[in-house]
Amino acid sequence: MSPHPEGGWYKETWRSDTIVRPGDYPGSRSACTAIYFLLPPGEESRWHTVRSPELWLWHSGSALHLQLGGTGDVPSHRPSTLLLGPDIGNGQRPQGLVPAGCWQSARSEGNEEVLVSCVVSPGFHPDDFHLLPDNR
Repeated sequence: MSPHPEGGWYKETWRSDTIVRPGDYPGSRSACTAIYFLLPPGEESRWHTVRSPELWLWHSGSALHLQLGGTGDVPSHRPSTLLLGPDIGNGQRPQGLVPAGCWQSARSEGNEEVLVSCVVSPGFHPDDFHLLPDNR
């Protein structure tokens, strides 16, 4: 795995060979991409946006707080939270969707690293990824 610019670690596991040209994107994209994302306990991913919708799939470790900060110029001061994990009876869910262009940030709820997959369609492209500057 490699360090991710938002924090944590990642490895791209799949990139569709099908290429699409979405009308409101600046160029062609793979139809879909997938990564593993590993977030150690005590780390929080930086606020960021992805132009496409992103489906998060929880695999193992602590539950994951996935914060959604809206689609404004900066994340909302009152983000909503999805709690990803295996304990459905206590409000956790094994997957969660981040809408296109929505600010997002994640952190482990416990003292174990969290392993998830993130699936993006149209596929991830670096031009579609924006980090909130550190000084915000």
